[in-house]
Amino acid sequence: MIILGIDPGIGRTGYAFLQKTGSKIALLESGCITTMPGESEAKRLLEIKKDLDLLIKKWQPDRLCLERLFFTTNAKTAMSVSQARGIVLFSGAEHKLKIIELTPLQVKISATGYGKADKGQVQRMVAKLLNLKKIPKPDDAADAAAIAWAGVGRTLDQSQ
Repeated sequence: MIILGIDPGIGRTGYAFLQKTGSKIALLESGCITTMPGESEAKRLLEIKKDLDLLIKKWQPDRLCLERLFFTTNAKTAMSVSQARGIVLFSGAEHKLKIIELTPLQVKISATGYGKADKGQVQRMVAKLLNLKKIPKPDDAADAAAIAWAGVGRTLDQSQ
């Protein structure tokens, strides 16, 4: 089973593909879809869609996992992240992927066992859990790996 984790954003959308074979979970690829700041939002969202479609075609994941949004302050950031998240949901539905939405708390608990873990703790644990020599870079890719890791657990819970 291949699971795609996504950390959506208008400037950078982090992604990570994990493969679960038996009890082994391995990172296949991680990185970021990056858009140009000077472009219109519509062009940036289209770029995310096109690049995500290519990645989905390449790896053919079974599941797409992403976090539910939680913002308390910056409404402008919340809007652009929401738009990028919408593109990810649309692309996942278009490719007929099972979509798993997770709260930030679920991602933190899955990676560290502690719901108040900070970003660095989560990233270090994901690198350890996946037997990586270093944390995926940039941070958006590492966050996507954590989301995919949490999605593996949710996938197992839902199949029982």
